[in-house]
Amino acid sequence: MRLLGFIAYRLVAMVLVLLVIAAITYSIFYLLPTNPAQLSCGKPCTPENLARVKEFMGYNLPWYEQFWDFLRGIVVGRTYGTGAAAIVCPGPCFGYSFRLNATVTELIATRFPVTASIAVGAAIVWLLFGVAGGVISALKRGTALDRSIMTVAIAGVSAPSYLVGLLAILFFGFTLGLLPTGGYVPFTQDPVQWFTHLILPWFTLAFISGAIYARLTRGEMLEVMGQDYIRTARAKGLRESTVVVRHGLRNALIPVVTIFGLDLGALLGGAVIAEKIFSMQGLGALLIDAVQSLDLQVVVGFTLFAAFLIVFANFLVDLIYGVIDPRVKVRV
Repeated sequence: MRLLGFIAYRLVAMVLVLLVIAAITYSIFYLLPTNPAQLSCGKPCTPENLARVKEFMGYNLPWYEQFWDFLRGIVVGRTYGTGAAAIVCPGPCFGYSFRLNATVTELIATRFPVTASIAVGAAIVWLLFGVAGGVISALKRGTALDRSIMTVAIAGVSAPSYLVGLLAILFFGFTLGLLPTGGYVPFTQDPVQWFTHLILPWFTLAFISGAIYARLTRGEMLEVMGQDYIRTARAKGLRESTVVVRHGLRNALIPVVTIFGLDLGALLGGAVIAEKIFSMQGLGALLIDAVQSLDLQVVVGFTLFAAFLIVFANFLVDLIYGVIDPRVKVRV
């Protein structure tokens, strides 16, 4: 019952946070002097045509009514215009792109597999290599191996992601000809090509983020391995692997899990730079295109969707705390 109460409490908090984010995002983009109806009016755009376009798109209403229609559309959907020309946007409706003639939900659903493939694969790689490198560096503190790992970590933290991506394309793509330099192949179409096209984006992002995780894991492991309960575990005659993994690493992973949830949620919201470098049409490319063309419906809907992913990732992190840290008690 305590766990269920905690979940209910966090779900309510998530909804409130998303409402605040939706209100701020809507206010920023829809109270700007830019007129989306003007962009869809065509040429010549007479005052009569502009008034009809505003009415069709719902921009003739006060801003608070527009915001209420936007929120209601997320739950039950909405309809733009009336009569035979009406456009139905079924729920969850995050808006409608009149420029692309598609609902924002459809656009996100189409692009999300690309971004998810990049984000999840890169996250697994940087988590494995980052945590493993941090643990090895901590256990071999002061050795040449420790210094080598930290040198690579510093390079990863310092290097711009676009530079790492371009160097990877130049070396592995053009010089050696081992890997594709860009593009995306759906997994359902060809799993092998899907994998090979994602290797460079995965390891580019993993090199940068994994360096941060290696430094963080090393610091936490050095602190944890000096605690009294670690010495007690060794005094009991436990194997060193048990001491390191069960007692040391388990406690050192707590801050790592926190950052991992935030990073993964943000990356799922759009790996903008990686998609641009490797010519992949994911959520990041959709956002850049929407900003450049002032497609505010897509910008607002995408922002709210990305915020949901980050908030949901935080919720999962809170649940994982109870698994990896026995000291955590779920309370409402």
